[in-house]
Amino acid sequence: MPPGDLSASSPVASTLDKGAGLPRTLSFDIGGTGLKASVLSSHGDLLHEPVRVPTPYPLRPQQLVSTLAGLAGGLPSYQRISAGFPGMVRDGHVLSAPHFVSPKGPGGKPTSELEKAWGRFDIQSALGAALGHPCRVANDADVQGAALVRGDGLELVITLGTGVGTALFWKGKLGPHLELAHHPLGKAGQTYNELLGDEARKEAGNKKWNSRLAKTLEVLRELVFFDHCYIGGGNSKHVTLELQDDVHLADNAAGILGGIRLWERV
Repeated sequence: MPPGDLSASSPVASTLDKGAGLPRTLSFDIGGTGLKASVLSSHGDLLHEPVRVPTPYPLRPQQLVSTLAGLAGGLPSYQRISAGFPGMVRDGHVLSAPHFVSPKGPGGKPTSELEKAWGRFDIQSALGAALGHPCRVANDADVQGAALVRGDGLELVITLGTGVGTALFWKGKLGPHLELAHHPLGKAGQTYNELLGDEARKEAGNKKWNSRLAKTLEVLRELVFFDHCYIGGGNSKHVTLELQDDVHLADNAAGILGGIRLWERV
């Protein structure tokens, strides 16, 4: 059975085959810890509960593509593909893949072999060719943000997960991506990732981690002068600090739901 197709006898297929909500989008949320996928109607409705597998390591580009293709195998049919990638992506090509250049995954020591393999890899074309549909790939924070922003002024999206992601939108339009997670933040020169990533949260504890987040929000407020800020990602559930009126927690499902917005906003 082709990836993304359902048998005609499936009760779900009988509903979907009526064509309501076309085009449907196969949406991938690629993370340093897990890989998720689902299919969305043109209205943004989930047509299947997200499926998830742990991110395998060491991870080479073609292995990621084949793993994602396997995830799609049991999902409803679709006509296009979106994916959020945890690194810098420009015109479908990977410019950085911080979690994937180490054989051990996030926080591990990079190898020249994996850095070479991931450098400029055209993940957009590779994934589209593997699944036989048009594909768009962007940074994962950009994709999540596309599902969250309201199109009102300058909106900043922060994703807290294995690492830290950021995205900026001006009046609903995605701005150039900045890898703020790798920018120095702490007094000792630590990066956003080193202070707010998942390993840092586990080591410091949630109370200290929340204190760091509060200080980071003030830095970002002075850096970009956002009108609204949204905090998403898997670790947003650990945020307990009192947020100002222009900062909001977001549903982590935005990593999937943003897949449809990627086609509309890019």
